[in-house]
Order: sequence, then structure tokens, then C-alpha cells
Amino acid sequence: MKIILEKAKIQFDQNLPFVIYKKPDEGKVVGLFQKNDSLFEVNDFTEKGFVFASFDGSKTFLIPENQSEKVSFIWKNSDIDIHQKETFLQNDLAKNDFINLVSKGIQAIRKNEFSKVVLSRKETIDIIDFDWIMAFEKMIHLYPSTFAYCFYHPKIGIWMGATPEQLLKVNDASFETIALAGTQKETDSNEVFWHSKEKEEQQYVTDYIVTKLEKVASEVQVSKPYSIKAGSIWHIKTDISGILNSGSNLKEVVQLLHPTPAVCGFPKAQSKAFILENEDYDRTFYTGYLGELNSESSKEIISHLFVNLRCMEICNSHANLFMGCGITKDSVPQKEWEESINKSATMKKIL
Repeated sequence: MKIILEKAKIQFDQNLPFVIYKKPDEGKVVGLFQKNDSLFEVNDFTEKGFVFASFDGSKTFLIPENQSEKVSFIWKNSDIDIHQKETFLQNDLAKNDFINLVSKGIQAIRKNEFSKVVLSRKETIDIIDFDWIMAFEKMIHLYPSTFAYCFYHPKIGIWMGATPEQLLKVNDASFETIALAGTQKETDSNEVFWHSKEKEEQQYVTDYIVTKLEKVASEVQVSKPYSIKAGSIWHIKTDISGILNSGSNLKEVVQLLHPTPAVCGFPKAQSKAFILENEDYDRTFYTGYLGELNSESSKEIISHLFVNLRCMEICNSHANLFMGCGITKDSVPQKEWEESINKSATMKKIL
């Protein structure tokens, strides 16, 4: 583990791209260290490497395997001191702006412009002498059931995250994906009660994904929804799997799914347009997707992609954190603000 982190530091000092990551509930940390500073793009999704794509679909970048050194090490969870200080004060202006944004979204839903929209905000926090290597170690220690990563490219910057949401896993013709929605803060109880708002939101996501996949796949199977915890947050999760049709390809499937209602809304075109028009910042890679593209594993070719949630962008002396909430006709703006505060805690524990 120490070796892979030292390699990452050397890459960073030399302004060379790299990514280090750990997949959910796996004991292996993987590093991909690019040998030049070129910015590569994904064209037809037959490329091999690590993909890093934006929310709006305009940027789909790649750290290619054939231009990089790939290294992996077994990770063992060790004792790490996590000292969290309650130094993050509430910003009343940000609160009012977000509540107004959510209220505007609810009004649009009641006017039948769309059924659901996911609205987000960016929070900027000052940081001093930030140690991203220690932050990565903290992430995989605190959130072992997530996809934890640190991505760097001199022409993009540093992004880190611990996302609970899989976008798509494809192995030959078989695929797996999930529908994930609803949010509750962890309590002392292991029993989670979901209100109709969260259940409705989850059903939107599930129905959308299944409808899209039925166009390119057969034997689509859907599990019953169940509760799952990511860090200190509970979500509702539904597992979806099936077999892709012989004429379907990875690019087609990714473009059908991304962005899902879990990060955009439903219908997609209308909710996405509302987001781009009304959010007061550019999401860039937040709610985009990232992960292994056509990676060879045990003589199999696997693509394993995740939605870029619970993430942050490191910019010199500050960090940009991103939080979003699914809005339906039954949403309460004050509660959505509180939900965004709960979600911000994932990265604040790292800071």
C-alpha cells in the first residue's frame, strides 16, 4: 500500500496523470500511472483504461492502459486516527439559495414540466496543507463499501470521492446495475422507515433504468428494493441485471443510462435542461461517471463504472464539495437542505 501511494506522490510532483482506487468491499487498491501528460478522450468505448466523464456528457476523458503502468496491492484496514472538528459553519446565504432552488423545482413539477429533478449545490471550504494521500487512506478506511478514488490530471486537477452508486458493470454480454435513491441519516436503530416521497423517488429511478435497458437487453431481472448504508447515510437500493442483445454495445448502454434519474431526474431531457438553467454553478465531473473501461481480469474483459457522488475537487487552498437531492412533488425544501448537509459530512470527515 505504501508503495502505491509513493508512486502516486511522484506522479503528482512530476505533473503526470494517475488514478488510485479501491472497488466496493474489495481488498485491492489499484493504481494507473500515465507515462505522459497527454489528455486522452474516449471515442467508441472500445478503449482500455480508466474513464472520467462529466455530467453533461461533453467530456469523457481516459487514462489509457497502453500509455500507463498498472499496479495493484492488497489493502488491509489499519487503525487511522480520525479527528473531526465541528468547524464547518452554516452559510445562511447558501441555505436560502438552495431552498429557493428546491422550491422552484417543486413548482415546475406541479406544473407537470417533469416528475422528478435532482438539484445540487457546491460548497467551498478552505484547507491548509491538505494531504491528499492521507485523505485517500482515510476514505478507504471509513467507507470500505464504496468506490473510493483519487484522480489527478494536470489539465483537469485533483478529484477524490467515495461513491456508493454503481452505474454499470458489463462482463461480456451480461450486465449489472442498480437503482439508488432516498436518503436518511444513520441512527442507533438498524430498522429504516421510508416515507412515500423516498419510495416514489426510488420507483422513478428503477422504472427509468428498466425501460431503457429493455431496448438493448433481454432477461432483465429486478430485485425488490432494500435498505443499504453508505458511510453514515441510508439509501434504498434495487439490483438490476440481464443480458445485452447481440447488436448492442457498451457505448450505447452508457449513453442510455447516463445521467440516470438518481442524479438528473425524469424525464431526462426536461429535468437536465432545468438543472443546466437553474443551478448557479457548473457540475463538471460531479454526477458524471468514472471507473474501469474494458479492464482485463482473470482472462475476462470487464467494464465497471460508478456515478461520481460524495466527491470533492481539490483546488490549491480550498476544496469544492458537491451535494444533491432528489426533488419530487412531496419534497419539503427545509428537509432537502438538511439532507444536503448530511451528505456533505462524507467528505468533511476526510477534510
